[in-house]
Amino acid sequence: MNMQMKEISGKVLEAGVVGAGGAGFPTHVKLSAQAEIVIVNGAECEPLLKTDQQLAARYPDLLVKGLTLAMASTGAQKGIIALKAKYKEAIAALEPYIRNTEGIEIAIMPDIYPAGDEVMTIWLTTGRRVPPGGIPINIGVVVNNVQTLINVAKAQEGISVTTRTLTVTGAVKKPITVTVPIGTPLREVLDLAGGEEADLAYINGGPMMGKLISDLSDTVTKTTGGLIGLPRDHMLIQRKESSVEGILRIAKTVCEQCSFCTDLCPRHMIGHELSPHLLIRAVNYKNLAELSLLATALTCSECGVCEAYACPVGISPLRVNVALKAELRSQGIKYQGELGKADPMAQHRLIPSSRLMDRLRLRSFYKDAPLAGEVYEGKEVRIKLQQHIGAPAAAVVKEGDVVEAGQRIGEIPSGALGANIHASISGTVTQVTPQAITIRKGGAAR
Repeated sequence: MNMQMKEISGKVLEAGVVGAGGAGFPTHVKLSAQAEIVIVNGAECEPLLKTDQQLAARYPDLLVKGLTLAMASTGAQKGIIALKAKYKEAIAALEPYIRNTEGIEIAIMPDIYPAGDEVMTIWLTTGRRVPPGGIPINIGVVVNNVQTLINVAKAQEGISVTTRTLTVTGAVKKPITVTVPIGTPLREVLDLAGGEEADLAYINGGPMMGKLISDLSDTVTKTTGGLIGLPRDHMLIQRKESSVEGILRIAKTVCEQCSFCTDLCPRHMIGHELSPHLLIRAVNYKNLAELSLLATALTCSECGVCEAYACPVGISPLRVNVALKAELRSQGIKYQGELGKADPMAQHRLIPSSRLMDRLRLRSFYKDAPLAGEVYEGKEVRIKLQQHIGAPAAAVVKEGDVVEAGQRIGEIPSGALGANIHASISGTVTQVTPQAITIRKGGAAR
């Protein structure tokens, strides 16, 4: 069994698999741990995104194979595929594969936000609670999302991670879910959705936790969750463009300490000490609080409930927490606290996804984004050497080298946490920098 564990995680390491949900934690490290339960996080709770549910419906065999391999590698006896009831096609496709598979079940989660946060997914499917400042393996659980485990299955066949599937939606002409080579410019991805309807601003990822994109020449990585185009005057764009200084000025003026942000904070609900309204009060009075209170900001998941849904006067506790986290980490401060009692009203304070969508004024942009059947391939890719948590990969090719799709072009530095990087198209390496490797299809001529 130990040999099997090493073989599975070794192939995942070679293939460069990382968490496709956004954080990009190297998957071979997760699969080297000992766990009791492996959970497939298929909640995809961010409004508008449709990638994982469609991949689960189209590739149920690969998803179940990836889950089975993850269970074998970690020694887990139980596998849970966490989905929402409305993902009917995915559930119907998966059921024949798990019917006779011992130890694997589908868990139906409520259609709430943030069901996709791994801490909430664990709580909703198992009742277990991750301690503040802790990680799922602390309670015997490993969580991976759908695309990650499909990549785990492919890795066992020697197929490296060279593509990314993502939803392109919002105020674009033709919302679509596409698969593109890693390193493809976002402008080309947008063109696959018919381009812009008007002058739009773009979010990389979901509308709640995604980041504003300043340049569409930036490229797709292993963790690019989605591409959402919204009018520049949309409330989400305006909020993401607000400065921390401006947010703090508003907080000092209008925060009434109603505590709605704390009451609806998902981490607070399950017993974490995090209390956003107390952090706002502390910052308003120049951090006049015990260090132990300020350090609770480090446990914030940045789900955005406090700013997008809870606050009645437009304050962003999220942005304040992010600023506090940066300051605390720069000082080497870590959170140390215990898991408290869960809120007895927690189940009644979960936010329905439909209500969140209305609050964010996204209903008019909620459209089908069907999964394209073919993999797009452009003429040039710029593959970043850091697409994951840990150290950047070290380039093992030079300008002028001819490479094949799937060939390793970046390796994990000795003794470091990281992930291998592979060529996503066949062609000639035209540029190597400490940040990225550019490959042009065919030859070096432009």
